[in-house]
Amino acid sequence: MKRYGFADLFAGCGGLSLGFSLAGLNGHFAIERDEMAFRTFAANFLDRAKPMPTFDWPSWLEQRAWGIEEVLEKHKADLVAMRGTIDVLAGGPPCQGFSFAGRRVEDDPRNLLFEKYVEVVEALQPKALVLENVPGMKVAHARRNVVDLHEKRSDGPRSFYDKLVASLSEKHYHVSSMLVDSSLYGVPQKRSRLIAIGIRKDLFEWLDGGIKRFFDLLEEARAAQLRELGLGPVISSSEALSDLEVGGRATVPCVDPESPPRFEEATYGGPHSPYQRLMHAGHSGTMDSMRLARHRDDVRERFARILQECRKGVRMDDESRRTYGLKKHRIYPMDGAEPAPTVTTLPDDILHYSEPRILTVRECARLQSFPDWFVFRGKYTTGGERRTKECPRYTQVGNAVPPYLARALGIALRRLLEEVELTQSIFGNGATGATAVAV
Repeated sequence: MKRYGFADLFAGCGGLSLGFSLAGLNGHFAIERDEMAFRTFAANFLDRAKPMPTFDWPSWLEQRAWGIEEVLEKHKADLVAMRGTIDVLAGGPPCQGFSFAGRRVEDDPRNLLFEKYVEVVEALQPKALVLENVPGMKVAHARRNVVDLHEKRSDGPRSFYDKLVASLSEKHYHVSSMLVDSSLYGVPQKRSRLIAIGIRKDLFEWLDGGIKRFFDLLEEARAAQLRELGLGPVISSSEALSDLEVGGRATVPCVDPESPPRFEEATYGGPHSPYQRLMHAGHSGTMDSMRLARHRDDVRERFARILQECRKGVRMDDESRRTYGLKKHRIYPMDGAEPAPTVTTLPDDILHYSEPRILTVRECARLQSFPDWFVFRGKYTTGGERRTKECPRYTQVGNAVPPYLARALGIALRRLLEEVELTQSIFGNGATGATAVAV
């Protein structure tokens, strides 16, 4: 089987890279601006002790946190020289400016990073692109509200997705997108995401069925993944997390050097469900990022009342939050019988389904489908003005592409490229290498 090469832009802690690697793709490099997130990435993808292939990192790119602007400024010629080795370019620009979970700000500078993504596309000219983002990327900003663009409009606002498609079309790529629900891919979490796929136009003519073929292959990969991994159609929160519950287990001091003193973590007794066994495979010893929150007694009592008296699996409404004296806008008491709500970057958005506490970083990682051997680096949380500048562990996990969604995407992309090359070899001139695109 040919191992197609990929690079990951806006890589975060590496959820997309992990899924692509599990799908049999070969990682070359990743770009991530935040120092803490890159430390996590390096600990998992550049450490040869991990149970997966490491990246074939180019010698010209220092293994450190980089902003995409800095890479383009210093190494654009090196990127151009890599044409033909990067078959798939992956990358999801930061989504905070698009997300309905926060303030949608049209001139948020993070919203313009997709322009840098397009500039890297032009330099590398990969065969295929994949970009994951929140559904709000397909909704146009307006002055006082948002306008859903179900149809193209020439006289109204355009979404960032429409702008991205237009920019990539100018660089000779056909692009299409689809909303996918991560819970259908073996991820125990209701997480809707926009998946945009681009195919270089000189290859598009060899693709039977157009880009729709990719989404057909994605559905095949989804069904095959559940069969191969021995997973049911959906995975509940308790199926994912019951082995990490604190009740009845001893706690020990958290000795993580990046955690302040006086925190505790629960000891681990072993997996129970098929999903837990899948996540725990390949791991030995003490698990990383198991630190428990230190809730005051009155907070624990309030959480216990919420779990007893409030509807689970849905966000608490305004009246309920006032009843319990909660100022937070988004609080979900989990339902252990259903997939979790979307894991966000804020640790106190979700309450455990049976214990009066918030989730640990490891539990959030489980809900995202990160295996237990995957380690996280940096602070656990941050606050105040630093929240928009730092990427601690909870933020890294909440921002990540679920690895098992990414695994299915990688398998579908690999099969798509195989089909294109087979068609070329039969009906074309047999060339399967990168073709320079006139710009």
